[in-house]
Amino acid sequence: MFKRVFAYIATLLPAVAMAQTPAEAFMINGKLSQVKQSYKVYLSYQSAGKSVMDSTVLVDGAFMFTGKVPAPTGGLLLVDHEGKGFPGFSRTGDVLSFYVDKGSMFIAAEDSVAHSQINGSAINTENEQLSAMLAPVYTKAQSLAAEVQKATPDQQRSPVFQNTMQDKFKALQKDREAKLKEFIVSHPYSYLSLMAVSSMGGPSADVNVIEPLYNSLSQNLKDSEAGKQLKDSFAPLKATAIGVMAPNFTQNDVDGKPVKLSDFRGKYVLLDFWASWCGPCRQENPNVVRVFNKFKDKNFTVLGVSLDRPDAKAAWINAIKEDGLTWTHVSDLKFWNNAAAALYFVQSIPQNYLIDPEGKIVAKNLRGAELESKLIELLAKATPVAKKSE
Repeated sequence: MFKRVFAYIATLLPAVAMAQTPAEAFMINGKLSQVKQSYKVYLSYQSAGKSVMDSTVLVDGAFMFTGKVPAPTGGLLLVDHEGKGFPGFSRTGDVLSFYVDKGSMFIAAEDSVAHSQINGSAINTENEQLSAMLAPVYTKAQSLAAEVQKATPDQQRSPVFQNTMQDKFKALQKDREAKLKEFIVSHPYSYLSLMAVSSMGGPSADVNVIEPLYNSLSQNLKDSEAGKQLKDSFAPLKATAIGVMAPNFTQNDVDGKPVKLSDFRGKYVLLDFWASWCGPCRQENPNVVRVFNKFKDKNFTVLGVSLDRPDAKAAWINAIKEDGLTWTHVSDLKFWNNAAAALYFVQSIPQNYLIDPEGKIVAKNLRGAELESKLIELLAKATPVAKKSE
């Protein structure tokens, strides 16, 4: 649970879109007005998918870096006051996290780049605005991390604790996405907006949410290489979007008998992608077991698809027994090359899709109490209300 929450918190940071476009020149000039020592200064950034490390020495507090980048990219600037070198730097040291972009920018400060002002860079000005908008979310994320750290191992294993943390994360994720949407709509010409769209929802994003945001961006952004790549990523998402028919597939169960997803037509089905080696999956299993036992006699079932390795059939079967997963399980035992997982664009697990009796996807990635709440909502709609007798 501890690792999983921190993985969730990591998703709060906007993703950087990668683009294979011609590199353009940048120049970074800086001045620390009150520093006279010849400290070494390091610049680290990504260019065309490769890590770049550059360094120089302060001369009367001044420094300069030049290079080329194909698109705005995250960079780190470090002033080495203690002579430890870049490998020995700490986030609490004199470090500035910013965007390296084409053109010229000037970084001004008195004695620390960590407290500097960046001039001449639109994307860094916009990033300051977005960071201010997201600051309350980051503060809540830090509190959530502290809450997990304080919990005992027994508490962390508790389904109640896990469900509580998941609910808090979901609320945090919604806050983050609301702030990102606000920024995107108000900054349609910003490359940062393109990156923000690409960061929303993760590998199983709801294309019904992110595509309209993408369409609201300027034509120049959409025509960029990164914009084209983002648009291309919508196709597999649309194939498994909420409201579409769930792609059918056939895989063998634990006894080697072929099972089709369509065999479960007429019931609500939770299509659950997991694996015996996946810690977060195993931690989530008690919640799925609880919900399955509660609704299995109410037109609901689960179909588990395992991403176990070719030589791990025994581990897969043992995990099913150990976790009490009494529903149908299938797998082609091809690890991340599982054919059903590829069909559903699964890039991380656990991942699930809730499918209605007609075979349409009605929800995805339901965790803990969310799954139960959604089933209660759907089954209530599906249950005809008895007419009162005259």
